[in-house]
Amino acid sequence: MAGGKQNKLSREEELLLQDFSRNVSTKSSALFYGNALIVSAIPMWLFWRIHQMDLYQSAIVFILGTFISTYLVAYAYRNVKFILKHKIALKREDAVAKEMMKKLADDKKMTKKEKDERVLWKKNEVADYEATTFSIFYNNALYLVLLIVASFFLLKNFNPVVNYSFSVGSAAGLLALFSTSSKV
Repeated sequence: MAGGKQNKLSREEELLLQDFSRNVSTKSSALFYGNALIVSAIPMWLFWRIHQMDLYQSAIVFILGTFISTYLVAYAYRNVKFILKHKIALKREDAVAKEMMKKLADDKKMTKKEKDERVLWKKNEVADYEATTFSIFYNNALYLVLLIVASFFLLKNFNPVVNYSFSVGSAAGLLALFSTSSKV
């Protein structure tokens, strides 16, 4: 820090750092937790209707399992989104740049730097949207496959409460573990 001045980041630098961080916006977080809650509640219906578990007697197990599963599935959403966002941005870069340059070609007042910033912003917006939707789809599909394999094949002979607990716990735990890999 020269001369007692603080080095502050410009608005563009802050946005760029935000695009490369693992943090998600409040809107994405709400979307992730909402979807995770829905997919985590599916096993309650499955065990209530197919395994004949009583809703009232098993309410505490269902609630705990759903909330733990919701947290782990939302964690997996965030991880997969982070991994995919940069891959998608690289793949969509040329198409987005071409489209944005067509839109901005008529604007003579805008400098080259401003046009480049708009292209970068649009590329990040497209990559963010696609990574979010694919992350939700991919993780939901994998979670449900893991859950079905665990509950109907691996743990089918166990007590329904034990089956539910281990099926939901292992499916959500494995999903969260798999999401930490750099390969999706």
